[in-house]
Amino acid sequence: MKRALLIGGTGFVGRHMKHFLSEEYEVISSGSECDITNKKKITTLVEKCRPEIVVNFAFITTVKETFSNPEKNLEIGFQGMLNLLIALKKINFKGKLLNISSSEVYGHPDSSNLPITERTQLKPMSPYSVVKIAVEALCYQWCQTENMDIVTARPFTHIGPGQSDRFALSNFSKQIAEMHLNMRKPVMYVGNLESTRDFTDVRDVVRAYDHLLKFGKSGEIYNVCSGKEYQMKTLLNKMIASSGLKVSVKKDKKLIRSSEQQRIYGSNKKLLNETDWFPEIPVEKTMVDMVNEWKIRLTANV
Repeated sequence: MKRALLIGGTGFVGRHMKHFLSEEYEVISSGSECDITNKKKITTLVEKCRPEIVVNFAFITTVKETFSNPEKNLEIGFQGMLNLLIALKKINFKGKLLNISSSEVYGHPDSSNLPITERTQLKPMSPYSVVKIAVEALCYQWCQTENMDIVTARPFTHIGPGQSDRFALSNFSKQIAEMHLNMRKPVMYVGNLESTRDFTDVRDVVRAYDHLLKFGKSGEIYNVCSGKEYQMKTLLNKMIASSGLKVSVKKDKKLIRSSEQQRIYGSNKKLLNETDWFPEIPVEKTMVDMVNEWKIRLTANV
């Protein structure tokens, strides 16, 4: 059976990716036990695994964290990817590597520049996005000078069951689940609800990654997004309506970010045209699944 190696594959997206690939591959997922910044450990892992495909999820999880520790962000993101590339070269890797970048590289584009395409100017607004851009350049260089097959994905916001409550829609889902379980009063605390985002179910995202591993062109970059613009207020209202609960909504100033982008959504035409992928799961189903999954998690912790 062919082998797939998921670096940093024990997190939210990595777990879904492992589940999706497990029918076709023997999947090896590394987490904190194999620090990508440790050359010896990553080399040993690659030599032992000898994979046909590799996906690198290893990165600091949130943009906010990279401001407080930009050195670690650089070490994990750039030096980590370089360590991985060198390790793959040592085994004469002939498979495909998928580099997971981010829509954060586009910064805060003007509304006149929406939807965002892969040709939209890059305007990094954080240490997170700066390193993502640097890693994209590193991967392109290795495609050209080392003849390595590397494709880069730029995912926009993805949501789904198993996500941390640090992210807005997962947090709303958790609050709804707590109300259903009588763990909190029917009061929803929120941040800015006027902003819009491009949301894709994580299960569709990992399907897109699989399509890129199969059909993506080496050296190319692809937006992974729904191509739709969703307002946070509209999604919250749909979530509350589907819950059957009477919920009052209150703004929490601590949840409002001063520099938050108001509108953002992407174009997925390149991905659709070159791989035949398209998103299958409507956002309404995603939100219901998130609430139900939070009920299971919360009940298990009682």
